[in-house]
Amino acid sequence: MHRAGAARHGLACFLINSWCAARPDGWITGVGRDFGWLWRAYTASTLGTYLALDAFPLIAILALHVSAAQVSLIAAASLAIGALLAVPLGPWMESRRKRPLMISADVLRFAVLATVPAAYALHALTYYHLLAVAIVVALADIVFVGASGAHLKGLVPPEHLLTANGRFENVLWISAAVGPPLGGGLVGALGPAATTLLNGVSFLLSALGIRMIKAPEPPPPAVREHKGRVTEGWRAIFRDTWLRLMLANGVLANSLIMATGPLLLYRMVHELGFTPLAYGLALGISCLGGLLGARLSQPLTRRFGQRAILLGFGVARTVWLMGLGFIGTGAAGLVMVIAVQFSMITCIAVFNPVFATCRLRRAPDDKVARILTAWTITSRTGIAVLTAGWGVLAAFTSASAAMAIAGVLMVLTSVLLPWRRQNWDSADSASASEVTTAAT
Repeated sequence: MHRAGAARHGLACFLINSWCAARPDGWITGVGRDFGWLWRAYTASTLGTYLALDAFPLIAILALHVSAAQVSLIAAASLAIGALLAVPLGPWMESRRKRPLMISADVLRFAVLATVPAAYALHALTYYHLLAVAIVVALADIVFVGASGAHLKGLVPPEHLLTANGRFENVLWISAAVGPPLGGGLVGALGPAATTLLNGVSFLLSALGIRMIKAPEPPPPAVREHKGRVTEGWRAIFRDTWLRLMLANGVLANSLIMATGPLLLYRMVHELGFTPLAYGLALGISCLGGLLGARLSQPLTRRFGQRAILLGFGVARTVWLMGLGFIGTGAAGLVMVIAVQFSMITCIAVFNPVFATCRLRRAPDDKVARILTAWTITSRTGIAVLTAGWGVLAAFTSASAAMAIAGVLMVLTSVLLPWRRQNWDSADSASASEVTTAAT
């Protein structure tokens, strides 16, 4: 017990000290201190999220001994219900300052996540408690994403958005590489609920970082009553062909990837006999591809342009997923998981910063929060539906067969990319200006 407490204390001190010492202030000329605090907030919450990646499925499998379908249901139901509850929030968020919303979402996530290790320690944790916490966290996630995108657009000059998104992408994949192996080790040493507590603490650190931003937040846009419709975010997306196509492509591609996540975990840990640490190591090593892709994204964009990168890597990210349907036992199986995911994640990490920048630039300033909220709700709903569907498919076939089918369908999502040149015309001139400025 003393060693476990010391390990928790030591890790907490390491995270806090690293968070405070990080100095990204000079990374983006003209943004400085305030972006530095936003970066620290993002770093804290992202590292906590990846420490606790798959924490709920692991708790369900190791502590509650549930089936593969129930593992998928946690992800599916929480995303679907969270998205449904978030539907009326877009117009409400648009007319409010975004920084307080981000802080409130962080504090709420900490509060509900803290109940999981407490209940686990008291032997009172149930499947439905875990499901309820997942729903609240999913709802708070949507609020945070909608508010944070609008906040970033107001904080960072347009010519620096690509660079800022690239910095966030670096953090994402470093955390994805470090977090799962470390989280797997903590689960093995301290039990399945340990990383959930650390994830909650990371949201408190995120709230503190956001609170330290001193730049006055631009006043929220005045949202007239007829523009405050619940559907306005979707209406704005569907009026722009580029946004409409990228939403369809992104929702289907991301949903297929995420739908295979619980099945991959179940197959590796339950069917193939890999330990949580081995699973975490495989995911962590794979995510080094994300760091590589994030590093390559801006130089490739300067060389080839945003359209070529989004179309080329939009296709390249789709061809790897089917490989997960053919993994086996032992070292060879582990190497195959790493190779498939490394390749896919590298392509995704090149794609993501360019996509995020284009989407922010195309969103009207008075509709950013509503567009991002609608986007997130649609994405989470798609993930929920396909995750549930693939859980059922795995029950009738097998986890490996369901993952292989998802891989085949993933390739077909490329037809939904915005291939026609006219869908890009309004963005091309802004893209060239932005990339040139970032390069200088």
